[in-house]
Amino acid sequence: MSDVSRRQLLAGAALAGAACVLGSRGMPTARAAVQPSGAQAPGFYRYKVGDYECTSINDGARSFPMPEKFVTNVAKDEALAVADAAYMPKGMVTVPFNPQLINTGSKLILIDTGNGVGNLEPSKGAVGRTLQNLAAAGVEAKSIDIVILSHLHPDHTNGIRAADGGLAFPNAEVMVPAKDWEFWTSDEKAAKAQSSEMMKNYFANVKKTFAGIESKVTRYDWGKEIAPGITSIATPGHTPGHTSFAVASGSAKVLIQSDVTNIPELFLRNPDWHVAFDVDGDRAQQTRHKFYDIAAAEKATVVGFHFTFPSIGHVEKDGNGYRLIPSTWNPTI
Repeated sequence: MSDVSRRQLLAGAALAGAACVLGSRGMPTARAAVQPSGAQAPGFYRYKVGDYECTSINDGARSFPMPEKFVTNVAKDEALAVADAAYMPKGMVTVPFNPQLINTGSKLILIDTGNGVGNLEPSKGAVGRTLQNLAAAGVEAKSIDIVILSHLHPDHTNGIRAADGGLAFPNAEVMVPAKDWEFWTSDEKAAKAQSSEMMKNYFANVKKTFAGIESKVTRYDWGKEIAPGITSIATPGHTPGHTSFAVASGSAKVLIQSDVTNIPELFLRNPDWHVAFDVDGDRAQQTRHKFYDIAAAEKATVVGFHFTFPSIGHVEKDGNGYRLIPSTWNPTI
């Protein structure tokens, strides 16, 4: 019996390609009658936290050429090398988006809303899938009781609007971090941000998204149970009021880290790197270390908005950084 070799593996790939075209006698064969669908299955994944049934809802993922200062305190070549080592498309970075649905038995609570259905067509289906994936999971938007926003960046807030500009979740109370609301609705702070195109757009987006619905918005503070079984955790830096959550039922608990780290392949492995989206990179860095030191020590289940779907796993210390160990996909709940 011969050992496998690189030449055999590469030759095998070439022969497999040829076999798709030629039959067993080297004659052309007809193509399969079933055409490729070009579409994925619906993106939702259910998991239990005590008596609560929770669902990770995929809003999509964006792949884009890595900007020059995607990592603001590291050379682009170094960041690209790490992205390449994580098998991202060459020269690119891929960012997933994953809101979380919590069914407490008495309340349906959606944590973050994704990029919004208005971005579905412009992105060619890459993002804006939250509403269709909720529907695929058997959940009507009108049945959502509470929408909790972790912070007021567009990829978390824009989904509160439907395609026609109305409310996507018409019966829901919308809860926002008090500190983030104070920051992003401040005309004074918006005026100071005019030199940064990204920050200028963020301020404008908050004004546009929440225009006319201010009366439906409830501001919450840190360190409180803001909905059944859901406690807000102060994790500032990414934004001034950025918030994570502990979801607890009975003796079970998960930590929804929101954007404590952006994509873990870069920023969990390298917690001292600052992503361009952080308002205060130094504070975000401090928060990452504090949050993940605790999560690792407690062996806590962690859910990340920008983790690869279904976005659930555990974090371990790994040298000067951390590594994510994704939870095993379970066909049963």
